[in-house]
Amino acid sequence: MSLFRVFDISGSALYAQSVRLNTTASNMANADSASSSINSTYRARHPVFAAQLAEADNEASGVNVLGIVESNAPLRQEYRPNHPLANQNGYVNMPNVNQVEEMADMISASRSYQSNVEVLNTSKQMLMRTLALGD
Repeated sequence: MSLFRVFDISGSALYAQSVRLNTTASNMANADSASSSINSTYRARHPVFAAQLAEADNEASGVNVLGIVESNAPLRQEYRPNHPLANQNGYVNMPNVNQVEEMADMISASRSYQSNVEVLNTSKQMLMRTLALGD
């Protein structure tokens, strides 16, 4: 594998982790958004990744973001009879966002992002040293 392909692979991984971080941030921002109906309640979203394969040798050559899917976990219902969005039974629909899982996902995505930045920096240094050998 050439060092130039490392830039493509790490670049696609950086993009994938930034999508993951943005999705997690969106989930955290909407974790406490109440709703009066089940259909309008925010549902947690998660990106779907797949390995990007090189056509010539069927070797992994990056990460594809296939899309973002909504979680199938059940929505929460909280008893808040004085809330303006409460139904006739006094319940408010709340998102299915688990803030602890989202924080763990955010830390994981952040570390993956940092690791890929280090891969890019190390590859750049190796290329620069290779070019310096000719001097």
